[in-house]
This record gives sequence, structure tokens and C-alpha cells, in this order.
Amino acid sequence: MTGYVLAGAAALLALAVVFYDRWRTARTIRRLDEMLTAAMEGSFSESSFDESRLSALESRLARYLAASALSARNVQEQKDRVSTLVSDISHQTKTPVANLQLYAQLLAEQPLTPQGQDCAAAISAQADKLQTLIEALVKTSRLETGILALHPQPGEIAPAVERAVAQLAPKAVEKGVELAAGLTEGTAVFDAKWTEEALCNLLDNAVKYTPAGGAVSVEVKNYELFSAIRVSDTGPGIPEDEQAKIFGRFYRAPGAYQTEGVGIGLYLTRQIAENQGGYVKVESAPGKGSAFSLFLPRP
Repeated sequence: MTGYVLAGAAALLALAVVFYDRWRTARTIRRLDEMLTAAMEGSFSESSFDESRLSALESRLARYLAASALSARNVQEQKDRVSTLVSDISHQTKTPVANLQLYAQLLAEQPLTPQGQDCAAAISAQADKLQTLIEALVKTSRLETGILALHPQPGEIAPAVERAVAQLAPKAVEKGVELAAGLTEGTAVFDAKWTEEALCNLLDNAVKYTPAGGAVSVEVKNYELFSAIRVSDTGPGIPEDEQAKIFGRFYRAPGAYQTEGVGIGLYLTRQIAENQGGYVKVESAPGKGSAFSLFLPRP
């Protein structure tokens, strides 16, 4: 009889231990859930100051969050300083660049030798390039720091495509490149002004890298979640190992050093796409042209 009592007591004790362990585990999980929730909401603070492992975990999490907050503040301060610097540079260089463009124009109107005419044209081209670079830097900096916010709204894509094509049409005609728009019907949630700028960058690149006699086309393809503005060209194409690099700031492909540009257009285009919930995709192969697609979320 005594053996049965002892066995029963042992079973009850084991059961009590199991329930205690489960209760302690549930309490720990609940506390961890509360800690993570507070961390995500930005209201986390230590509440246990003993020698337990949970208290040690709280302390480590508090130190991690403090370091993360400090790092985030440092990054934001650096971005703010860069933005201020870019704005100051833009402001200080505006008048000198305008003067360069004016004097280059006046110089070109004077009786010059052929060599002098070439020099005047080069000065004008470089001044225009500098102006374009400064404007692109200011736009990129303000987008990155949130000073300029995009305001996506549901709307028809066709008007933005038509305006972008109209802007690049004279450049295409001058170079002898056929620029045509196909089907452009579709709706998306996008900022019309900035999307038009992104599309102009894609079209400008397509015309720039397509040789005379080639063709550039733009069309809209509608999918379930996105509408894509696709810009295709018959240019030299992009090697596969270069395709991931071309969206980097100031990146120029080895074979593009003789082509005008500063390597910031595609970077700005990607920033515009990502800031309104979209993305940019490239399909290309050497000798087969390129196709850049600007994906915009559908309403």
C-alpha cells in the first residue's frame, strides 16, 4: 500500500513539475512577445532587474535598441548634411553655370576659326552637362532624405507617356532614331510628375544608345498587380554582368565612356519607382538591344 502511495505522490510531483515548466515557458514567451511589441512600437524599457536570464535578455535588447536608435540618428544626420551640402552647391553654382552658358553662346556668335568654334561648342556642352548633373544631384538628394515626397494617385498612364515621348521626340529626330508609342492604355497608382521624369530618363538613355537608323518604342503592359511602362531599343545591349550595376549612382559601363551622360539617370529612375511602390527591370543582351520596364502598382 505504501508503494502505491509513493508512486502516486511521485506522479503528482512529476505532473506538477511539468505544469510548472509549461507555465514558466508560457510566461517567458508572453514576456518576450511583450518586449518585441514594445520594441516595434518604440516604447521598450527594462522592467526586470534581477539575475535571471530574462533580465539579462532585457538588458541586451535595451542596449541593442539604444545602439540602433543612435545609428539611425547618425545616418539621418549624415543624410541631412549631404542634402544641405548639395543644396548649397546648387545655390552657389547656379549663377556661374548660367554665366558659362551665356558667354559660350556669345562666343559662338563671334567670328572664330574652326578650332575656336569647336572650343566654344565644347564649353557650351560641358556647361549644359554640369547643369544637368547639379539638377539630378539635387533631385536625388531630396528624394533620398524625404524633403521631396511623391504623391501617388490612381490615374491613366497614357498622358504621362505621351508627354515624355513628346519631350524626347526632337532628340530622336535629330539623331535619326525612330521613336514610336504603341498601346499605352492602363491605370496605376503613381505620381504623374515624377513618373514622367523617370520615363524621360529611360527614353533619353534609349535614344542616346541607339545608333542612327535604329528604333525606340514604348508601350504599357498590364498585369494583375502592376502596370509596366516598357521602353525598348535596338541599341548595342548590356552584358549580363553589367545589368545589376547600371542602376548604381554615377555608374558608367566601360563601353559608354564616349557617350554623353553622368550615370545618375537610372539611379534616379529606380529611386522614383521604389518611392511609389514600384520597381525597374531590365532585359538585355549584347547585340540585341535593351528593354527597361517601369513597374507601377495597380489600383
